[in-house]
Amino acid sequence: MVVYRNIQNTHRPTTASLTLVIKVGTSSICDEVSHYPLLGNLSRIVETIIQLKRLGHRVVLVTSAAVGTGLRRLNLSEKPKKLASIQAIAAVGQGRLMSMYDDLFGQFNQPVAQILLTRNDLADRSQYLNAVNCLEELLDMGVVPIINENDSISVKEIKFGDNDTLSAIAAGMVKADYLFLMTDVDCLYTDNPRSNPDARPVLVCDDIEQLKDQIKVSAPGSSLGTGGMITKLVAADLATAAGVTTVIARGATPENIMPIIDPLVTDSKKIPLHTRFVAKPQPLMDRKWWILHGLHTAGTVYVESNITDAIHDGQVDNDLFAHSISKVEGTFVEHQAVNLVVQHKDSQGLVDNITIAKGIVNYSSAEIMRIMLAKESNIIDSLGYKDASCIINRDNMAISL
Repeated sequence: MVVYRNIQNTHRPTTASLTLVIKVGTSSICDEVSHYPLLGNLSRIVETIIQLKRLGHRVVLVTSAAVGTGLRRLNLSEKPKKLASIQAIAAVGQGRLMSMYDDLFGQFNQPVAQILLTRNDLADRSQYLNAVNCLEELLDMGVVPIINENDSISVKEIKFGDNDTLSAIAAGMVKADYLFLMTDVDCLYTDNPRSNPDARPVLVCDDIEQLKDQIKVSAPGSSLGTGGMITKLVAADLATAAGVTTVIARGATPENIMPIIDPLVTDSKKIPLHTRFVAKPQPLMDRKWWILHGLHTAGTVYVESNITDAIHDGQVDNDLFAHSISKVEGTFVEHQAVNLVVQHKDSQGLVDNITIAKGIVNYSSAEIMRIMLAKESNIIDSLGYKDASCIINRDNMAISL
């Protein structure tokens, strides 16, 4: 990985039309103290999207600030801690937020569409495909989809956690060429540049895991938002795994998107400062990516170390059977997703849990434990019935290591 290098000639080959997902955080939309909308920023974002569309690109906008807008609408000074109150404020703010976007885009006769999602909406494969088809149809119609998490009904179990993660999932759903994470700094730094004058900008990254060992990203998000720089690294990891080049750039200057994606710009001095995460050369197929990132993880299945022999070049060669399982953790039912974990002892005898894959189980946690305790190779002998010949089919298993 080259962390501090010139970004010249790092553009991916492009055709006339690209699919772009632009994520805008709360700090770019609402004032952190007064909660008043930053109309100048919003107008520049809208004008940038209009310019991109005139150049023939397809654009999806992922927006935050439903809670911040709701606080202003209700004349509240700070976000409450009670979940129901936050949900109610988000319900008030979401309508106002969409009204502002509709007014601004309406000045250019540009239609927009509201898409509210929770992780639960994508957990079912048919619902996930319906969401994908809806987004594709909107883009084909020339509409700008505006996506936000459905905070008015979201709880911890079905939340994406933050809109950085949601934008990465949206980028994978529409098979985007670029994901732009617009924030309050120009790019990712090795440390907080406000407190450390020796902090250096990270220009290009092709190995996020190695990068995490070289930088400090402990700063949280704003008082209104839920993210921070660490969530952007997580989002970049998800998006690049789906083959999406991910960029961290300053939200106050969205017009910088144009030179960043322009393949004709070869002079690095003309390219605004930003961080580019290079897309994986062999992205996960849609179904495998959905299993890894679209499904809620309901439990953990610990497997024997020899199961790693079934993983070769990122592919699973065999189904997972009960005799390869050492322990089951959590309560789950059939057709839910679980992590597959291998326990590894280091030189000091400390046990390290390594997640190697995620898969959709054919049996519940209770049924798997009954099969294990019976020590029978025939599932019918253990349960009295047989819904599948294995615990997880290889087609329902996605490698995470």
